[in-house]
Order: sequence, then C-alpha cells, then structure tokens
Amino acid sequence: MNNSNKMFFFFFLIFSTLISISSNSWFGCWIGLEINLLSFIPLISNSNNLFSSEASLKYFLTQSIASVNFLFSIILKMILFKTFEMNNFISIMINSSLLMKMGSTPFHFWFPNIIEGLSWFNCFILMTWQKISPMILLSYYINKNFLFIMMILNTIIGSIGGLNQTSLRKLMAFSSINNLGWMLASILISENLWMFYLIMYSFLISMMCFSFYMLNLFFINQMFIINMNSMIKISLFINFLSLGGLPPFIGFFPKWIVINFLIMNKIFLLTFIFIFMSLIMLFFYIRIIYSTFMFNYFKLKWIKIYINNNLFYFINFFSLISFMGMIFNTFYFF
Repeated sequence: MNNSNKMFFFFFLIFSTLISISSNSWFGCWIGLEINLLSFIPLISNSNNLFSSEASLKYFLTQSIASVNFLFSIILKMILFKTFEMNNFISIMINSSLLMKMGSTPFHFWFPNIIEGLSWFNCFILMTWQKISPMILLSYYINKNFLFIMMILNTIIGSIGGLNQTSLRKLMAFSSINNLGWMLASILISENLWMFYLIMYSFLISMMCFSFYMLNLFFINQMFIINMNSMIKISLFINFLSLGGLPPFIGFFPKWIVINFLIMNKIFLLTFIFIFMSLIMLFFYIRIIYSTFMFNYFKLKWIKIYINNNLFYFINFFSLISFMGMIFNTFYFF
C-alpha cells in the first residue's frame, strides 16, 4: 500500500461505492458502479500474479455486460413503466444485472475464475466491499419471487461447487456465493440485518485471507506439508468453523437471526435448504482442517516456517472473539 497509484485507486474504489448508495437517481447509481469497476481493475492488474492480467480482462468484460444491461433496463424503465407486466420484466432485468455484478448464480461462472488470479487482499475486496453497492441498489427495486429462486440457487451451487476444489481461493469464492444467498435473505428482512451479516462475514473472511496471506497458502495440499505452529492451526480451525456457521462460534449468530425471521414468516422450505447446505459447507471446511491436523507427522525440515510477526497475535485475539460467539449469541435473547 506504499504505492501512491494503488492508494489513489483504492480511495476511488471506496468513494465510488458511496456515490452509488447515496445517489438519488438510477443514472447516478450507474455512474458510481462504473467508477467502481474502473478503479478496481488497476488494483487487480498491479499484482505480481501471472494470471492477474487475464483476471482483470475477464472482470472488465463481465462487469461491462452487467453495466450495459443495467443502463438499458433503467432507460427502458423511464420509457415503459406504465404496465404491470412490463414493470415486472424490468425489475427482473435490473435484479439480474446487479446479481451479475455481485457474482451471484446463475451468473457466477466468472467469480471463481477471477478470484483464482487475484492476491489475497484483492480477493477480500471482491468478496466483501464489491458486494455493497449492488446489494443496496438491489434493495431499492426487489422482485421477491425472482430473488427467492436466486437464494436457493446461491446456497446450493455455493455449497456443492466447493466440494471438488483444491484451490483455497476458489473454495473461498464458492463460500462467498453460498453466503450471498444468506445475504439476499437478510436484505429482504431488513437492511440493518444485512449490514450486520456483511460486517460479520467481512470480519471472518478478513481473518481467513490474512492468515492465508501470511502463510503464503493457495492450495489445500500446501496445508498438509507446512509445518505450522499449533496456535495458528487452532485459529484457522476456529475461523473455518465460524465461517461455516457452527453454533458456538460468532459466524452462527447472523445466520441464526436470518433463520429466526424465516421461520417466523413460515418460509420453511428455504430455511431447510439453507441449513442443509450449511452442513455441506461445514463438511468441506472440516475436511481441510482434519487433513491439516492429521498430517502433522510429515515434518520437512526445509519447509519449517518461522513467523516473527506481531500481526499473528491479532489473528489469535480475533479468533478468541470468534470463539466467544456463544456469549454474544445469548445476549440476543435478553
């Protein structure tokens, strides 16, 4: 972040999201999304990864298609918003283009491919900050039936897509797609709940991305042979389970509130699918952790890692907060 170019584009990335969500016209929202796209591309292509230029081109193409679709829809809305049928069609068009910007199903195919070519910091931005403006714009013009289908598809594809992945970045991408289904449910309930869910999810994803960045991990098999400190292993274990939404941990808390609201509104099928798909997510998280713990005997002297970095104390501290989640959860009842 010492690079002044990076700082400039990073500032514009944040600024453009604020333009989108505080705009009072659809056209202003579209301009904000465009600035957001053009400020994120230099951040991608600036990294030293071999796939970064390919990723930036793919990102530009998909986001441009979504932007054109969005602009076309809002112009169509200005001209033909008289009839109900047309209004319904335009709402689906606008929702689709915003879902495409987020990397939601069925427009999700670009998302894991692009994440594979990014650094961990850029992965974190794409999985958290880049979802804010499309999600808030989506809340302005919701087509409820369409979004229910999208929620179900997101949770199913996010959980099943991660089963056969060996890359940790792709695994995080499918985890993000799964959590997007939960976020769509939370934004239908209330914007405050969605904000709380996003903050919790960002907190957990930042812990994961930061840990992987510090250890220079990109694939699951690296976790088998790496000679990690037991504290690092335990903190990864806690954060993975919290991200999966296991009850004692803090990641379960926002999911619990969403489930509560869905049951109160008698949406039982969606609740069942959400819970069932969370179990599949937990299965492949536990598979990674189990392998990391079990393969401890395979010690290679030349791959021993010494991390003399105080930042790992922060990770352990935040993991403790994640572990204390049940105490925060019980406050919800009082």
